[in-house]
Amino acid sequence: MGSIEEVKAMKKYESQGKATILALGKAFPSQLVMQDSLVDGYFKNTNCNDPELKQKLTRLCKTTTVKTRYVVMNNEILEQYPELAADGIPTIKQRLEISNKAVTEMAIDAANSCILKWGRPADAITHLVYVSSSEARFPGGDLHLARALGLSPDVRRTSLYFMGCSGGVAGLRAAKDIAENNPGSRVLLATSETTVVGYRPPSHDRPYDLVGVALFGDGAGAVIVGAEPVVGVETPLFELFGAMQCFLPGTEKTIDGRLTENGINFKLGRELPQIIEDNVEEFCEKLVGGIEWKGEERRKYDEMFWAVHPGGPAILDRVEKRLGLSPEKLGASRRALRDYGNASSNTIVYVLEYMVEESKKKRECEWGFMLAFGPGVTFEGILARNLVG
Repeated sequence: MGSIEEVKAMKKYESQGKATILALGKAFPSQLVMQDSLVDGYFKNTNCNDPELKQKLTRLCKTTTVKTRYVVMNNEILEQYPELAADGIPTIKQRLEISNKAVTEMAIDAANSCILKWGRPADAITHLVYVSSSEARFPGGDLHLARALGLSPDVRRTSLYFMGCSGGVAGLRAAKDIAENNPGSRVLLATSETTVVGYRPPSHDRPYDLVGVALFGDGAGAVIVGAEPVVGVETPLFELFGAMQCFLPGTEKTIDGRLTENGINFKLGRELPQIIEDNVEEFCEKLVGGIEWKGEERRKYDEMFWAVHPGGPAILDRVEKRLGLSPEKLGASRRALRDYGNASSNTIVYVLEYMVEESKKKRECEWGFMLAFGPGVTFEGILARNLVG
């Protein structure tokens, strides 16, 4: 332990402010999929002629509200690895070779885009938080990304793996804590996901696979987080005022994924939207109740902004219903779902980008929530202030 004088001297380094989002960035693979043509292309690529499964996927594609998505999987990959379109063949080695490379490339592009918007050099980044549910290797994607970006060897890295759809907000929570407890730090959050690990032919034995085909997309997101923005150099977008995470006991199997020799086997319980509806209000109350608002009165939910991870239209509908929100409150979430599908941890970045875009046109509510739901069932939430406009 240091002397009393040394302890007192450290007081000047205590964090003076809340963490803020300073820049956002995104990146996608080159393959754009139009939802209207997805069914025919998917059944052709997997050599499947089952009319019942084709009808089911057609119905699912219509209910997702997705219009366009980006995916890593393409004809070139299927020509090189035809076994990915077959059933029952061990292909985890091939899938991870493709996925590991793809998530790194997308994360690099998203991070570079974010850093460019930030306006400061990459070597000013002191910490890296890396999020993915699409790779399995060591060293992990955090090190590959740090080297590719030319970050300092002293950059402090934190990896969050297999958190699914809640990973993006979990990453923001981690970045917030780091920024507020390390004065002068600048944290790069990078998320990167691909569905290659779960790509396979349709099967009556795996009905959940069709949900993934109809809903999920690939891509990457990046965020720069720091406290006390440099005036005239950095432009704060959102202040991350408080954060909270909780899991719901007894719901562990509602969202279930297993890494097997044939890729990820994924199951999604039909009860998930109802579980979220039943618990989202209490979660938000706990998040608000555990934080001092600096004298601010509690706002009505419909008077706040809402950046909700769009796990699917049913989840957004249930959140809107339970909290009594006007339809436009989840506009950014529905727009992100329409344009990119559910891209797992990345999607909250796309939602926030749309919120920034809309706030520049019309001043949005000052206070609001960033929410996501993932395996556990886990709720992730951040109470935030919109600083745009």
